Amino acid sequence: MALEDALPDLSSGGTVARLSRWLTLAEPDWDAVYAEQLPRVYNFFLYRVGNPADAEDLTGRTFEKAWAARRRYRSDLAGFATWLLRIARNVAIDHARARRYHAPLDDALHVSTATTPEDEAARRSDADRLSILLSRLPDRDRELLALKYGAGLTNRAIASTTGLTESNVGTILHRAILALRAEWEPTDAAGIEPSSHGELR
Repeated sequence: MALEDALPDLSSGGTVARLSRWLTLAEPDWDAVYAEQLPRVYNFFLYRVGNPADAEDLTGRTFEKAWAARRRYRSDLAGFATWLLRIARNVAIDHARARRYHAPLDDALHVSTATTPEDEAARRSDADRLSILLSRLPDRDRELLALKYGAGLTNRAIASTTGLTESNVGTILHRAILALRAEWEPTDAAGIEPSSHGELR
């Protein structure tokens, strides 16, 4: 017997179709979801907080919250990745509210032996400089940059996640990138430009 036959008094409009779709949805394969979405969520947090250890913790917290709320996921309202990144956004907001300054641990143990100390220092300098420039941007711009370049979302997916229009997302991202470029490549009073590693040439 079809679900429509079993529930004849709910036959108005698309109620039965929606209810049928909702009742017959299989729960996602969480191993596959974790493997597929982990890099996206982690990179989102890495762009947002700039600290790999915090990004790992916040990624774990996001998946814990998603697991706890898995019964509330509705595929008719949003794709799974969008739903998961909404949870990640809320975790990032909670983290920002509770954040206190903590001195970073010594990163010397994590220096790769495949690069020279000069290369590693230049990479670290560029990363620190980018982190400073990102921190000067408004929260909304940083969040959109994290969704675009950290999580690898399209402008359409970002719009769906944030509630902004796709055009607005594109405009904000464009202006944020222009602002970062202007700060990254300034010339000083003598006309000396910084090198690609932030050093004066």
